[in-house]
Amino acid sequence: MTMPQLVIMAAGLGSRYGGLKQISPVDEENHWIIDYSIFDAVRAGFGKIILIVKPENEALFRDTLGRRIGGKADIQYVHQRPDLLPPGFSVPPGRVKPWGTAHAVLCARDAITAPFSVINADDFYGKGAFETIHDYLVSDHPANEYAMVGYRVENTLTENGHVARGVCSTDESGAYLTGITERTRIEPRPGGAAYTEDEGRSYVFLPAGTTVSMNFWGFPPEILEEFEARFPVFLRENLPINPLKCEYFLPLIPNQMIAEGKAKVRVLPCTEKWYGVTYQPDMPNVQSAIRGMKERGLYPQSLWD
Repeated sequence: MTMPQLVIMAAGLGSRYGGLKQISPVDEENHWIIDYSIFDAVRAGFGKIILIVKPENEALFRDTLGRRIGGKADIQYVHQRPDLLPPGFSVPPGRVKPWGTAHAVLCARDAITAPFSVINADDFYGKGAFETIHDYLVSDHPANEYAMVGYRVENTLTENGHVARGVCSTDESGAYLTGITERTRIEPRPGGAAYTEDEGRSYVFLPAGTTVSMNFWGFPPEILEEFEARFPVFLRENLPINPLKCEYFLPLIPNQMIAEGKAKVRVLPCTEKWYGVTYQPDMPNVQSAIRGMKERGLYPQSLWD
């Protein structure tokens, strides 16, 4: 059986953090969050790791992450560039922002040769999440059924500000996704969380246990045909409205395919606690959590020795 592949999106700007947060050390051995994701993926049974980076950052990733991992993981580097567009389209003058997460995955199309999972580079997902999605990808399921790891909203928050999360709705069984709504300002609350869409004048409560997406997906390689076919439609609709900042987000494709009756997305429940560095003050909490996991034996002191 072909081993699933892991696609890591590492070309984001990290604007709220104020730097290239994907390469901030999270432990005393100078490992990054990406190190832990790759370590968890390899021990769960994933094969090739496809790392999507900006062209100008590839040498940095090779000389640091690639050097310390060595031959313990098969890493292929792929570039996300703003000028990688469908025929008939060009980069608007002044545009520097990447085209979003769906475009990032589309840039990796030639490298993806097996069922694959997609993650963000700057999120710590937890060992159990990788095991869960790996087991799904190697299981028997319909060709038009995909998967998403669903986190509990209270396990994905920061005390240092608000976060953006895809709030999920499911069918009556809770097993299948019916849609994702992006909420860009979610804050912790007793018993759950709350989001606002009017700059804090009013809030909508999200009870503990509400399922949110952390961009941890499982797909067959054939879905990339949908990514490619829907990109020109997205550009024609959005470039006239927001040429400098519109983004082709990954959840758009499964959302549309669910609405069209072309696909189903199984929600894989996950009780892992997410860790991430959305803001600079988040870093000490992440470092403390990883130190605690090492002390409990969940990770070796030095991942790649």
